[in-house]
Amino acid sequence: MTLEQRIMQDLKDAIKAKDQAALRGTRAIKAAILLAKTDGSGKALDEAAEIKLVQKLLKQRKDSLEIYEKQGREDLAVTEREEIAVLEKYLPKPMDEAELEALLKKIIAGTGAASMADMGKVMGLATQQLAGKADGKTISAVVRRLLGA
Repeated sequence: MTLEQRIMQDLKDAIKAKDQAALRGTRAIKAAILLAKTDGSGKALDEAAEIKLVQKLLKQRKDSLEIYEKQGREDLAVTEREEIAVLEKYLPKPMDEAELEALLKKIIAGTGAASMADMGKVMGLATQQLAGKADGKTISAVVRRLLGA
């Protein structure tokens, strides 16, 4: 079942259950999928593109949440937290810190990186291999720690 099919089914379920948070989250994904399908590129949405799309929506929500929390707008922060929970259901299970560190050590060894000057090489490979399994901020923080910054 593709993401689009899951979203359509979950959207129907959210409407029936009158779950406003699920409704907002699934509608956001549906709109993003529709936009990606009609962007004129002619590319079909594969699983990797779907994951990337949901990750982008999730990042937007997290950024908004951070701003709302800094400004003390708990009413808006609650809405963002609800949507974040809905969006996370459509992403693969994220890697834990130990798994991520082990994989990044292999990538660093494979590229021969020894200092922060080589971070670009490591990040390029890491973001490719870890797409959907870890977010960029976490990968970057672990790579910096491993390269000794």
